[in-house]
Amino acid sequence: MINAVLVGCGAMSKAWLDAARQIDGLAIVGLVDLDADRARARAQEYGLTNAVIGSSLDAVLDQTKPQAVFDVVVPAARRAVALSAFAHDCHLLTEKPLADSPENARAIVEAARRANRVHAVVQNRRYVANVRRIRRFLSSGAIGAPTSIHADFFVAPHFGGFREEMAHVLLLDMAIHTFDAARYMVAGEPSGVYCQEWEPANSWYRQGSSASAVFDLGGGKVFTYAGSWCAAGFRTSWESSWRIVAERGSLIWDGNDALKAEVVASGRDGLIDKTQPIDVPPLDPADRIGGHLGIMQDFIHAIETGTDPETRGADNIKSLAMVFGAIESAETGRRVAIAKEAQ
Repeated sequence: MINAVLVGCGAMSKAWLDAARQIDGLAIVGLVDLDADRARARAQEYGLTNAVIGSSLDAVLDQTKPQAVFDVVVPAARRAVALSAFAHDCHLLTEKPLADSPENARAIVEAARRANRVHAVVQNRRYVANVRRIRRFLSSGAIGAPTSIHADFFVAPHFGGFREEMAHVLLLDMAIHTFDAARYMVAGEPSGVYCQEWEPANSWYRQGSSASAVFDLGGGKVFTYAGSWCAAGFRTSWESSWRIVAERGSLIWDGNDALKAEVVASGRDGLIDKTQPIDVPPLDPADRIGGHLGIMQDFIHAIETGTDPETRGADNIKSLAMVFGAIESAETGRRVAIAKEAQ
């Protein structure tokens, strides 16, 4: 039995608790929130009648002595939660982003290393079935090596709360999903970025609701991102809309179920090479999916076996470096190198 304490009982905690209740051998033994009444209400909602409730993570950890902490707090509180978890010898699964600054990200990853604890990030787009299929298809070489990756994200949610007051809200709170998926799909190693942010006249966010960025992902691969959190009409999937161009063909994915690829065929139509459809194979039995549930299962497996989870902090910091590189570029108006030491 793995006992866990969940800290941060806002709206996102429901996805975590929905997943946790599906895992045999996992028990939520404590709920922590700055507003203890909110934690108490969440415990009642999920029938966690025996869970310890509190507003102090240290106090609840002292009382419950769990093996794991689930971090669902706001990004600014990540470091404090992580250091508390590791000080109590707990493994840590954290909501994205890993941290709110490069310095805090590196400090958390280093603290996990020193404590010899499993530390992973809920980078749940990796556990989307079509993301797995795209990675496997591209790795097969069916259309050659990828050369350019393009993702569009246009959704207009009215969250209320802290997001609408955040700086760099799209890049810091949402784009990490798309950046990590791009890096995963093409096995990219980020080395540089140019980014511009702007605030449209119709925006209800304080800053950074719209952005466009161009990344170098190594090996001649370029990734372009265009996104907005205040673009009403014709919205994309939350998974973004994708076009991946490779040496001998292209793949497109609408972020939902429509996934298609074409490969260069013999001959030309005038100036244009002929192409023909090529199947993107279905999921392989080894492909892990399931969003929050899949990540949580991998995290528990890592604790039990001593293996590294796929979304371990020491790897996810590379995706976060893309976010902070984009933010620095937007602030300075220049291209920013993403050095390995920043990851």
